[in-house]
Amino acid sequence: MKSMKEIYLDNSATTALSEAAKKAVSDAVECYGNPSSLHPVGQRSRAIVEQARREIAATLGVRGPLGAGQLVFTSCGSESDNLAILGVAYAKSRRRGGRVITTDSEHAGVENAMKALENDGFEVIRISTKGGELDFEQYKNALNDRTFLVSMMMVNNETGAWYDLKRAFAMAKAKNPDIVTHTDAVQGYLKVPFTPAAIKADFVTLSGHKIHAPKGIGALYVSPEALKRRDYVPLLLGGGQESGFRSGTENLIGIAAFGAAAKDGFSHLQERTRHLCDLRDYAVEKLSALGLQLNLPSGSRAPHIVNLTLPDIKSETMLHALSSYGICVSQGSACSTHAKKVSSALLAFGLPDTQAECSLRVSFGYENTREDVDALAEALKTEIERLVKIHR
Repeated sequence: MKSMKEIYLDNSATTALSEAAKKAVSDAVECYGNPSSLHPVGQRSRAIVEQARREIAATLGVRGPLGAGQLVFTSCGSESDNLAILGVAYAKSRRRGGRVITTDSEHAGVENAMKALENDGFEVIRISTKGGELDFEQYKNALNDRTFLVSMMMVNNETGAWYDLKRAFAMAKAKNPDIVTHTDAVQGYLKVPFTPAAIKADFVTLSGHKIHAPKGIGALYVSPEALKRRDYVPLLLGGGQESGFRSGTENLIGIAAFGAAAKDGFSHLQERTRHLCDLRDYAVEKLSALGLQLNLPSGSRAPHIVNLTLPDIKSETMLHALSSYGICVSQGSACSTHAKKVSSALLAFGLPDTQAECSLRVSFGYENTREDVDALAEALKTEIERLVKIHR
């Protein structure tokens, strides 16, 4: 008999609010002042914003006073990606027509910003990530005197591939210390260990709703060196909030919850990472026993994502079938669900179209259990047998 307990295994799309985030929301709701106002009500709101900024910075290994524009709050990861990529490209006139290096499996927030640069005359080189690893030979050859920006995601949101950015960014800086390095760390933040300083990242994109904060809040970290070089300019103009780098009245509730969720997640990082790794490995074991094709990166893997390919069953068909069990997974990036296109990330990984159309992403959160994996495996076994019979 099908269990109707809801089993949420789509944490790469979004996460439930943590208790810490819920409390921060509740507290911030009572603080209605505009953070830009100089009176006491406004300054209480300003204090909440700055506390959250410090809390998030601390999770990135940043201690002490922050420079103006060093951690900028945005509306989401995609806006942070755009601010980093377009803001860097248009900051200095000598960059016009220069070379930008990225990968062939980026999130739409990066890829579409790259397409915009191409339309404006910039050269964009996309490095292969076949098998879930950066092609370093291709990358080495792509780095030249015209390269001014390298933007590579930290963890692939569909395959869980964890790219070696420390090596990639070190190579860029060795070629030219002024090359700007950016990573979309949305799927890596509070999942894999890193600090911007350790990987030589000038810009780091973060998103609140991937770490148990609300939707509609993101951030962009900027290194002191990039600030000193004045490497980026704002895209959203107005009243000069966020040190002039992102105008618009701050999302006080979202910012407060983002800071609280980040602090809570960081304080439990080791135990939650161990738990996620256990779930990932257990899922690999259980799903492999069903004879399913698992699309596992050949290099390092993030702890929370497993991608699998079904036997000639379209992803959407299986999603509907699993929904009847109360099981929530996805066919890939939630941002691309309405595009009705074959996943570019899976094609870049090396899957043919026919397999990419039949693939599912399972992504874990710290509240998931081995029992959730058991339920998924049992439901998949039952539904694969049923659907294969129907298709015969």
